[in-house]
Amino acid sequence: MSKRLERVNELLYREISQLILRELNFYNVLVSITKVETSADLREAKITFSAMPLEKTESALRILEKNIFDLQQLLNKKLKMRPVPKIRFEIDRSAAGAQRIEELLQKINKT
Repeated sequence: MSKRLERVNELLYREISQLILRELNFYNVLVSITKVETSADLREAKITFSAMPLEKTESALRILEKNIFDLQQLLNKKLKMRPVPKIRFEIDRSAAGAQRIEELLQKINKT
């Protein structure tokens, strides 16, 4: 990965995290960005996130997708780079896997 692409990923990570914190209300759900992957041509960025509690992850995704246009507009205004990558959100499935492993370990320890 090029240095520029790394810097763009870091910039998007910071800015989108702040926008989500300031602009959206998830009603007792903690949403955190786990990864940003920008395409080599800088046209698209896949934003991976996790939510706690895990049962609310799908509803968090719906809220993000519902507000994606507004988030994109705010990002376009804030960033000086052109083009600003078009964002899309994806659920980070690794958190669910980690929780499942933890539950299984607790079951084993109880027996």
